[in-house]
Amino acid sequence: MKILVLNCGSSSIKYQLINMTNSENAELLAKGIVERIGIANGELTHKTHDNKKYTVTTDIPDHTKGIDLILEAMLSSEHGVIKNAEEITAVGHRVAHGGQYFKESALVTKDVKERIEECIELAPLHNPANLKGILAMEKLLPTVSQVAVFDTSFHQSMEPTAFLYGLPYEYYEKYKVRRYGFHGTSHKYVAKKACKLVGWNWEDKKIISCHLGNGASVAAIKNGKSVDTSMGFTPVEGLIMGTRAGNLDLGALLFIAEKEDLTIQDTNNMINKRSGLLGISGLSSDMRDLEMAAEKGNERAQLALDMFAYSVRKYIGSYSAAMGGVDLILFTGGIGENGWDTRRDICKGLEFLGVDFDVELNEKKRGVDLELTKPGSKTKVVVVATNEELVIAQDTQRIVSALK
Repeated sequence: MKILVLNCGSSSIKYQLINMTNSENAELLAKGIVERIGIANGELTHKTHDNKKYTVTTDIPDHTKGIDLILEAMLSSEHGVIKNAEEITAVGHRVAHGGQYFKESALVTKDVKERIEECIELAPLHNPANLKGILAMEKLLPTVSQVAVFDTSFHQSMEPTAFLYGLPYEYYEKYKVRRYGFHGTSHKYVAKKACKLVGWNWEDKKIISCHLGNGASVAAIKNGKSVDTSMGFTPVEGLIMGTRAGNLDLGALLFIAEKEDLTIQDTNNMINKRSGLLGISGLSSDMRDLEMAAEKGNERAQLALDMFAYSVRKYIGSYSAAMGGVDLILFTGGIGENGWDTRRDICKGLEFLGVDFDVELNEKKRGVDLELTKPGSKTKVVVVATNEELVIAQDTQRIVSALK
């Protein structure tokens, strides 16, 4: 079953064409990105499984044109990977927000599209683009089944004690203000993968999943279900991130807004685009830049790195308490997979949780799925690569296969 996986942003489309031979085995046929949709000099970059690369620059006025270019690239006699569009059995879409409506991925229907549209006010930057991708595919391949895979669905197993805020209850009833959490597709995938690596069943373990990248979140997973997660109503809550503030005293936010005469939009820009590692260091939101600067003696760069590690370590401790212990801690995402020094700094002092961290192994082995604790460690630490596109393809295959 050949499945086209789409991740539509406001001005971009990331894609992969995956051949699913069964629920576990997948072959990547092609991948790429369409950029600058609605902007002059749009661009498609297409790569095949044998590393052939194709680039085209042209005006791309909307998502329909962008997806049309993707299909043209896949059907090309020079760099294509399929002979006709009918080879595409289904399309899986990453959808940022499913609200309280979706506890799992769903076949796209009229009702599902309406629910996605209702959630636009909860994810105004992402859901409109995700919906555009679905509507564009309906125009281009009207007979092909589509599946929506939601970033929020895995976290819908949280109890009210974990997802409600200490606000007047009426705001939850009127506006659905609550913790939703994100990165759910990744957290679910890596939790299963990490347990498989060490020979465990993830459905009877207590797992803390650390998805660390420019956007970062931690999830507490107990017996195969998410019981808490650091991102909240929006992705700005939780850990210090590249440009996001993470947790902060709301009174401090109001104080600054009043002092600086900030509008709501100004305040939103501050906590989402000017804060986090960038705001603390005054230098960059990229961990690599900060590490190089810290090595040269930049104190604020070092402070940003220390604060990031500290914030992750705090969540590990709090989620261990919430679950009554922890069996496995995992790292994934760009920083989690590649930042060996960040993993080391986070794991310092976790001996009280039964972590016997192997510092030398952590530093020497890079780019591989690996257990990072010494033999006999009561709590295991693992680094595993995430693959959200594969999860989307797996869910799409499962749902579409059930239709037959």
